[in-house]
Amino acid sequence: MAIRVNLDRILAERGMKSYELAEIVGITTANLSILKTGKAKAMRFSTLEAICKALDCQPGAILEYVEDL
Repeated sequence: MAIRVNLDRILAERGMKSYELAEIVGITTANLSILKTGKAKAMRFSTLEAICKALDCQPGAILEYVEDL
């Protein structure tokens, strides 16, 4: 079981850079990088909400469940 984080794809679709999103959301670029690479063990709902608001998307656009092959 794995959760895939699609932030890079959404950022590209919106023409936004990681540092811009980090600034809008109020997190460091290092923490955003941890989220983007899927290395984060948890995410606050308030952070997810801020990301969704900034990117005008739903949580399901960012997070995707993928079964292990």
